[in-house]
Amino acid sequence: MVEPLPKTSGVRRSTLARFVSGYGQEIVIFCAILILFALVSLINPRFLGANNLTTIFSGNAYIAVAAIGMSMIIITGHIDVSVGALIGVLATISGTLAVAGYPVWVAWLAPVLVGMCINAVVGVLVAYGRIPSIVVTLGMLSILRGGLVSVTGGAWINDLPPEFLLAQQRLLGVPAPVVAMIVLTALAALWMRYTATGRSIYAIGGNAEAARAAGINIERRTVLVFMIHGAFAGLATILFATQLKIIQSTVPPNLELTVITAAVIGGVSILGGTGTVVGATLAAILFSAIGSALIFINVSAYWLRAVIGLLILTTVLIDMARRTNETRSAKR
Repeated sequence: MVEPLPKTSGVRRSTLARFVSGYGQEIVIFCAILILFALVSLINPRFLGANNLTTIFSGNAYIAVAAIGMSMIIITGHIDVSVGALIGVLATISGTLAVAGYPVWVAWLAPVLVGMCINAVVGVLVAYGRIPSIVVTLGMLSILRGGLVSVTGGAWINDLPPEFLLAQQRLLGVPAPVVAMIVLTALAALWMRYTATGRSIYAIGGNAEAARAAGINIERRTVLVFMIHGAFAGLATILFATQLKIIQSTVPPNLELTVITAAVIGGVSILGGTGTVVGATLAAILFSAIGSALIFINVSAYWLRAVIGLLILTTVLIDMARRTNETRSAKR
């Protein structure tokens, strides 16, 4: 789903119909969030308290930002299972620089640049080495995770300077992570929809050979997408590492699965070629809302994984059914 395009069957569809057709998954997730808020607030009105709403929308902002880059990777037809380890390494680098006395802008910029460099290596191996992305990123996962523990011994980074804690700041009364999530999602969505480079990643994920025949340099574009993904991992790291006054120098558990899940449930096809970053951001908010809702209705938080697993299976089955219908329609 690059964007809703008009049909040429002679039947002129309305603007609303095209919008619903093109953003069906995003609309479903948005409605699910509204329904969840309404139902839980009826059971426990404190669910709509200002503090809880701030936690819901800002607590998973770093996951939403990481899911933006992951969505681009999956749309291109690849996968990255090392993003959790990458964020762990980048957080340690950023915190170490901040404690060492470097200007905060250096500590914020470093994870973005390092993330791009590391993922450039991954992209080159995938694009020019012809190695499946799952294999390359599994190897990178082991390198980053092992290297992080070996270098730091799992020690925590303490005494972070107050000016480093960007995620605790507010802009015009809105938590900085929420502002960052909205702005980055909007910029990425516009880039993917209105630029030739952004639209080309859909072509690569949909049919690589057709994209190559159309003149798209698949290898160069794949490396670029991995580098952009690394940049978004770096931005997510800033929001993750600046939430508290300490950083634990370990890899956040299951973070890569959460990021991939947000992209898939947000409507990005695991087979590539379709999806939007808006859906991924809404899915990240939905995860946070479900986790909070379970607490407010006195249900064990362990059920969160079960609920998300059910959402994954449902989304994948719907996507496969949709593709089957499209294939049958194309053969008619």
